[in-house]
Amino acid sequence: MKAATSELTFAAISPARAVDEIAAQVRGMVADGRLRPGDRLPSERELALRLQVSRNTLREALRTLEHAGLIEMRKGASGGAFVREGSAGAIVTGLSDLYHLGAITPQQLTEARIWLTEMVVRVACERASEEDFDALDANVEASSQADAAGRFDLRQKLNREFHVLLARSTQNPIIAATMESVMAVFGHFIEKIGPSENAYTLPSRKRFMKHLRNRDAEAATTEMIKYLKRLNTEYLARWNELAAAA
Repeated sequence: MKAATSELTFAAISPARAVDEIAAQVRGMVADGRLRPGDRLPSERELALRLQVSRNTLREALRTLEHAGLIEMRKGASGGAFVREGSAGAIVTGLSDLYHLGAITPQQLTEARIWLTEMVVRVACERASEEDFDALDANVEASSQADAAGRFDLRQKLNREFHVLLARSTQNPIIAATMESVMAVFGHFIEKIGPSENAYTLPSRKRFMKHLRNRDAEAATTEMIKYLKRLNTEYLARWNELAAAA
């Protein structure tokens, strides 16, 4: 049942911390269930009046909430600010910011991916469904086609998506969101070092999928970790070359 916006009580706030206080009120309403995913906030005009702030201040607060992944702004006659369904947006943004600020090094990023992937593979061997297997197989086929067409940019994107799909097959949204965030940061890393060709990704994927469908956790984990370590060695070597040149 959608919340009636007339029943939402917003308090007037102090101008000095207006943006933060607006965001805190909306977060509080989501936390206690007064606002639920899919609910629409009051109109911009109405909300500004209730909060006793300018529309510019309100818009800045809404942008903050949107950037955090809590709401989404929709355009049109039926548009407005809506509470989002659960997503990894905030985690992706936060991890990406840490990477760009230099708080996460490429070495730490590749190391974390190996640790996380090992856990994901073992759980996926237990929990993955036929639908998950089919989605992963489709991804491998699409990656093969992109490789044949020389679409290295698309191939890299699909290869990262493979890990996200694999994490989702664990049926744990925390693990899925974490992997999505790590792979999003990997996308930034790959952009810097540039795409490259290798002849072992697709054969490894096919071997891995065979082990995964057989629910052979040891064989699947061994295949995946061996592949990632080889790939990461090449990535870091290219990163170090770029750093030395700079």
